Amino acid sequence: MQTTVTAGADKIWAEDSEGSGPVLVLLHEGVGDSRMWDPVWPELTAAYRVIRYDVRGYGRSPAATEDFTLLSDALRVLDHFGVGSAYVCGCSMGGGTALELALAEPDRVTSMVLLCPGISGYDWPDEPDVEAQFRAVEESGSEDAFVELCVQLWGAAGPDPLVTELARSAVRAWPSEEYQQEDDTTFGRLGDVTVPTVIMVGDLDRPPLIASNEEAARRIPGCELISMPGVDHYPTVRAPGLVMQTILRHCPA
Repeated sequence: MQTTVTAGADKIWAEDSEGSGPVLVLLHEGVGDSRMWDPVWPELTAAYRVIRYDVRGYGRSPAATEDFTLLSDALRVLDHFGVGSAYVCGCSMGGGTALELALAEPDRVTSMVLLCPGISGYDWPDEPDVEAQFRAVEESGSEDAFVELCVQLWGAAGPDPLVTELARSAVRAWPSEEYQQEDDTTFGRLGDVTVPTVIMVGDLDRPPLIASNEEAARRIPGCELISMPGVDHYPTVRAPGLVMQTILRHCPA
């Protein structure tokens, strides 16, 4: 079932596979939209009641028109579908949201699988070369150039049509990010996470992201860290089988 969830003055597109299985909530990355889950959707919906949605401005959700937080919107979606607690799988931006949810309302998160999570509050190193590339692309004003740069930075495992489409969706959503309000304390609070957690990160992801995930796994009590060989920042596209196996193992159906 596809629907829209009211979020203040805005709308959020969401999908609920329905069914009687345990609830699994999927939170997408910032360099794509909820279609990133398409490669694992049939298998997941056979085992769980799966809920996914597009963050404001991404995919099928209209652009944001007011300030919002990713956490508050995640809670809106859970409340809309009457979900008290659930397994949560979040990728990149969605992984950061999952951590914020587990810290704010741990009773609502049964366990987490985090795919290359982007965690607010991490001291990301300066990257002058990357910043120069973005400035050059901004000056060109070309959407295709932005998409190419996004794939270059985050899609190191090679060309793939879905990766390109996800990157294009992200580029179109970036203007809405000016309305996103971040909690920059998350990384410093990882020691307070009480929810069983697995972090998966590819060895072809960006080095600062890999470093942040390794440190996060050290800080989160009992966290399991899985390295994914040959995988970049699009793990469900590059290694859907490994992602599926990990979710099924960590989130008993």
